[in-house]
Amino acid sequence: MTEATKRVAAFFDLDKTVIAKSSTLAFSRPFFQGGLINRRAVLKSAYAQFVFMQSGADADQVDRMRAHLTALCEGWDIEQVRSIVEETLHDIVDPLIYAEAAELITDHKNQGHDVVVVSASGEEIVRPIARMIGATDSVGTQMVAQDGRYTGEIEFYCYGENKAVAMKQLAAERDYDLTACYAYSDSITDVPMLEVVGHPATVNPDRALKKLATERGWPMLTFSKPVSLRSRIQMPSGTAVAITAASLGVAAAAGATWYGIRRRRRK
Repeated sequence: MTEATKRVAAFFDLDKTVIAKSSTLAFSRPFFQGGLINRRAVLKSAYAQFVFMQSGADADQVDRMRAHLTALCEGWDIEQVRSIVEETLHDIVDPLIYAEAAELITDHKNQGHDVVVVSASGEEIVRPIARMIGATDSVGTQMVAQDGRYTGEIEFYCYGENKAVAMKQLAAERDYDLTACYAYSDSITDVPMLEVVGHPATVNPDRALKKLATERGWPMLTFSKPVSLRSRIQMPSGTAVAITAASLGVAAAAGATWYGIRRRRRK
């Protein structure tokens, strides 16, 4: 395929870029009601959501959350998690999506661009949200599963530099011209993701990313209007693919911005 015919993609971070909250922390109550976490974990997730919304999580916090995750979700039954998520996903996530993000995604699609959500959250929460907003594809953290339960081990951590790795892999597979591609994020930890494309932009940037964006002349967008998409986007019948147990692993961790899950790859 020639350079002139290479495809263009717009890569979006998820939390505080497409949706107004941490995608993982939002599910603490349904998991508590389903018996997967206790009241203490719910209180932790509420505090973590506050910290996340005020400042975001830095690399050290995320490392601590990663360790917490491996301990918390080990042994969780995948089907139980899938069932809980199937019943609650749309009610919880749908009202959190930024109207500005939805419009920007539509604009990219109208230009013939693919839209890819790239998030440190687990694949099976990222994937249904990506479908809800009409994205082409998604990439998220993957956790190992064995005999229908999570082992607590992380196979691919879609965070920091690994986001850029995943994007480069997709570009090679799908003939994306990264110099013509776009990327959007709110966090300084996503600088590798922004640097790998020709058109980086920040959305509601944290303090460190705002400083860097100013220095580099990157656009700074403000998204502030979460709206329900129920009347705007038709949901696919298979949207309620499970969020996995790992989503609550991070939800219970202070300042959580990610969680891991394992896609059912073993065919």
